[in-house]
Amino acid sequence: MRGAVAGLAVAVLAACAAPDGRATAPTRAAAAPVALPPVKVFTAGRAQPPQRSNADIARDFLDLHFRLEGGSTLPQFTRFETPITLRVTGTPAPGFNRDLSALLARLQTEAGIPVRRVSGGEASITIQSVSRAEIRRALPKAACFVVPNVSSLREYRRNRRSPRTNWSLLRSREKLAVFIPNDVSPQEVRDCLHEELAQALGPLNDLYRLPDSIFNDDNIHAVLTGFDMLILRATYAPELHTGMSRAEVAARLPAVLARLNPRGARTAAQWLPETPRAWVAAYEQALGPQASLRDRLRAANTAAAIARDLGWQDHRRALSHYTLGRMLHVRQPELALQHFLTAQTYLQGLPGTRMHQAKLAVQLAAYEIATGNGGAALARLTPAVAAAAEHENAALLSTLLMLQAEALELQGRAVEARRVRLDSLGWARYGFGPDWVVEARLEEIAALRPSAP
Repeated sequence: MRGAVAGLAVAVLAACAAPDGRATAPTRAAAAPVALPPVKVFTAGRAQPPQRSNADIARDFLDLHFRLEGGSTLPQFTRFETPITLRVTGTPAPGFNRDLSALLARLQTEAGIPVRRVSGGEASITIQSVSRAEIRRALPKAACFVVPNVSSLREYRRNRRSPRTNWSLLRSREKLAVFIPNDVSPQEVRDCLHEELAQALGPLNDLYRLPDSIFNDDNIHAVLTGFDMLILRATYAPELHTGMSRAEVAARLPAVLARLNPRGARTAAQWLPETPRAWVAAYEQALGPQASLRDRLRAANTAAAIARDLGWQDHRRALSHYTLGRMLHVRQPELALQHFLTAQTYLQGLPGTRMHQAKLAVQLAAYEIATGNGGAALARLTPAVAAAAEHENAALLSTLLMLQAEALELQGRAVEARRVRLDSLGWARYGFGPDWVVEARLEEIAALRPSAP
């Protein structure tokens, strides 16, 4: 492929599928207004159960519950031991109550956790809806967060350096607060809700080795997965209780998982190696907005080199190449394409990586469309659309559908293209938010299709 064309493809798509899975606001486009359909929302679904061995899941459970992201360990297991109540304060965003109700229903049916919403008084968990600016003032790098032993942002600010808000000192769970933004896209509100409420109820750690979980800082998954629901169900199993040591939990966990996930007892273990701190530091520097492009690119190359030297053959190696491709798309588009294709080779056939492959399909399909190959683009996009819909990622789904519409146009299937494009807009309004952002996305992707001779 020619560098100029390939560079255009990835440059345009850079804003459409950020590495963290959340939309970045593009430059305001001077597009003619389009008539946007109503916001689309996902109907209640049930996540697929995990495909991995119970031996692997037991190891994950212990590392999620007895470690913190910084590397420190926790001496004992904690969970809520009394009936869990939840209240909402602040000014919730439109659609918040619908998404919260759907999440609570899933927690009750899939994880067996009877969380009950209350309208007033004290509660086990308080969700406070505030502006993004208020969250950043309290915790500058956070989009949303959860804190023990407080019930408001004001209370957190008063106690932020107190032992009571230190997760490493937590020995029981009685009261927690979750802080959610109310002035971002509906999907970002919902994604924060899933991640932070899951940590309020269950594990405090995130693990990059997990391909199929929201308990992972790569943000590949937007909503709680089947693996996550199993972890939460096991967290509240009657065989476990607050105060147990890692060894005590480890002794009881095999029987718990055999009862909750009998399929996993018949699945062979696939022992993924630990993720070293050096890879985590390099990967996170590569994504961090504070460093210069040169330093970020150096960090991305370091992460890829560590993955290579360790002999990884899993999603983390693919993620290293995907990140490099995203960073090289403007200056070295042919090399960026090679990194995307390399990432694809590590993902093919790996269980639990359909969402990784769907995000990669955005980049690869953009190349195909920019070079006029509508058929190849459709072949990449069809399974990706199904994965994005199943995993309820509206931002990704809308981007994939917009690309699909352009690929159909290339094949002369204009009526189908219009239908798919209209479908994409309802999802885009949920995934990206403001109408002008949706219109800008539409223009950016339409610019990929080569002009007729």
